[in-house]
Amino acid sequence: MDSSAALYSQLKAADPFFLLAGPNVIESEEHILQMAKHIKDITSKFGIPLVFKSSFDKANRTSSKSFRGPGMTEGLKILEKVKITYDLPVVTDVHESFQCEAVGRVADIIQIPAFLCRQTDLLVAAAKTGRIINIKKGQFCAPSVMVNSAEKVRLAGNPHVMVCERGTMFGYNDLIVDPRNLEWLRESNCPVVADITHSLQQPAGKKLEGGGVASGGLRELIPCISRTAVAVGVDGLFMEVHNDPLKAPVDGPTQWPLRHLEEILDELIAIARVSKGKKQLDIDLTPYPL
Repeated sequence: MDSSAALYSQLKAADPFFLLAGPNVIESEEHILQMAKHIKDITSKFGIPLVFKSSFDKANRTSSKSFRGPGMTEGLKILEKVKITYDLPVVTDVHESFQCEAVGRVADIIQIPAFLCRQTDLLVAAAKTGRIINIKKGQFCAPSVMVNSAEKVRLAGNPHVMVCERGTMFGYNDLIVDPRNLEWLRESNCPVVADITHSLQQPAGKKLEGGGVASGGLRELIPCISRTAVAVGVDGLFMEVHNDPLKAPVDGPTQWPLRHLEEILDELIAIARVSKGKKQLDIDLTPYPL
C-alpha cells in the first residue's frame, strides 16, 4: 500500500475523528516548528490522527498589501522540515495547476481552496500527484456541487479525495453554517471534513483605518460550530490554531488560541463518542400501535 492510500485508510478509520490543524500561513520556520511540536503533543495525548496545516501563499487575500507567506519554494522546505522533524503528514493548499507537482512531492494532502472547488484543470492536476485531495466547498455552492468535484478527482485516477464544509455566504459580509450540509456532503462518497474556523469568517467585514477592508470573524463561536460538527458525525475537523491570534498576520479573528486547544478537543471527543451521528438512523414510518 502506498503512503497516500495508507494515510487515507488511517483517516477514514479515525475514531472519533482526525484533525487538520496549524497556523493559517507560514510566518517563519521557527514559528511553524514550535506550533507543530505543541499541536502534536496535544493530539498525541488523545490519540487523534493529526495532519499539520499551514499555507505557503495566501493568494486570495482581501488586499494586495496583505501578508501572503514565504512563497512556494521556501514554504515547502519548511513543511518538509516539519514532516522530518516530527514525523507528521502535512496539508497545504494550491491555487494554480503548475504548483501541484512540486507541492505533491512534499504535502501528503493537497487542499483545493473554496473559491476554486469547481476548477477542473486544478482538480485534475492535483489528482494526478496521487496525493490525498481535500476540496473545500465554495461559499457560493450547494453541497451537491461537491459530488461532481470529487468525481473529477476520481476520474483523473485518484480515489483519495475528501470534501470540506466551510460555510455558505449569507449576505455580503457573513457566512452561515448549515448542519444539513454535513449530511448532504456524504453523497460525495468520501470522508467529510468540517472547517470550524473559516466557517466563522466575516469576509471583507472589517473596516480598516484609512480606508479599505479586511476579513473579520467570530472566534467565540468556534466551540458552538465544532460541537455541532462532531455531534453530526464528521470524519475530520479542520482548525486553524495560533499561539498569539491577536498578532496573527492572516485571519487572526478566526484562529483558535493554542492555549485552549487541549480543552476544546477534550470536550469534542466526549461529544463525538456519545453521538450516533456517523450511523444512519432508520426511520420506521409504519403505523405505531396505540
